[in-house]
Amino acid sequence: MTVMQEAVQAALGNFIDPNTQKDYVSTRALKNLKVEGGQVSFDVELGYPAGTQIESIRAALIEAARAVPGVTGVAANVAVKIVAHAVQRNLKPLPGVKNIIAVASGKGGVGKSTTAVNLALALSGEGASVGLLDADIYGPSVPQMLGLTGQRPESADGKSMEPMRAFGLQTMSIGFLVDIDSPMVWRGPMVTQALGQLLDQTQWRDLDYLVVDMPPGTGDAQLTLAQKVPVTGALIVTTPQDIALIDARKGFRMFEKVGVPILGLVENMSIHVCSRCGHEERIFGEGGAERMARDYGVEVLGALPLELEIRELTDAGKPTVVGAPLSRAAEIYRTIARRVGLRIAERARDMSGKFPNIVVQNT
Repeated sequence: MTVMQEAVQAALGNFIDPNTQKDYVSTRALKNLKVEGGQVSFDVELGYPAGTQIESIRAALIEAARAVPGVTGVAANVAVKIVAHAVQRNLKPLPGVKNIIAVASGKGGVGKSTTAVNLALALSGEGASVGLLDADIYGPSVPQMLGLTGQRPESADGKSMEPMRAFGLQTMSIGFLVDIDSPMVWRGPMVTQALGQLLDQTQWRDLDYLVVDMPPGTGDAQLTLAQKVPVTGALIVTTPQDIALIDARKGFRMFEKVGVPILGLVENMSIHVCSRCGHEERIFGEGGAERMARDYGVEVLGALPLELEIRELTDAGKPTVVGAPLSRAAEIYRTIARRVGLRIAERARDMSGKFPNIVVQNT
């Protein structure tokens, strides 16, 4: 390495990623550094989705390189590359899906599905290829949330289903296959079988992330999903209320027992914002998710307000991230998405596809 290359590398090493709080040299994200005369070129590879920040990161890196004496021109490329990461022992990633994110709650009514939909949309908005599986068999709400009520998936071979598409997402739900007014009067084994079919018989295509909106609770369906589906990490949604936190802790323990890492907590309905005067009030209590996070050594990824607009947009089939992209709530969802991407990027990579299968035969 020449003196000029060392100087440029040192300058770039002083730039700290705004999300990871680490430099690109020590993390080996800086690649293909070349210096020819006064011309500098390099690539930076981000392991998490950050499409809305790429240009600002690129501009800052160019400025850092230009500050090196003797540099006359800089060509920089910043790109996102999402890879598959490790899942539970004895399981392999799903074909066509690099990472599965389970969005769970200990009980219903805490805004889990709304969080799952907006998380998927936010990840997609940051440049990732994203799918959304509605695994809540008894109460499928994703079709309405994405404005797909009444539509049916197609099947080219009569055995598998093409995912429905909305706002750039690939999505599947039992709600696409049954009448909206039909109750799902199914016992546990039928629910488990239906979930497996939705997951395995959908033709997911080149997904960086598949967000799974889990059924609420910690029953048979949830346990089967956690044990048999190759999950990269889980997200627990709760409210600040003590009653909700009791059940959220049970959900945390369930994932812990089956070896699924917790990516973090999301506190929904953290604060009520009056739609008329803007007055803020913590009607469900305060600091509940933070206390739980301290107890279990995890992070609160974001706290969302209880706002009328979030409910109205969701009911109208245009969730906050796409229906009100400039709102405070949309920015919170995008922050949560980036932090989820970071937590996954920090995990060990999946290496199951790197090694050939070894077969021992008697000859």
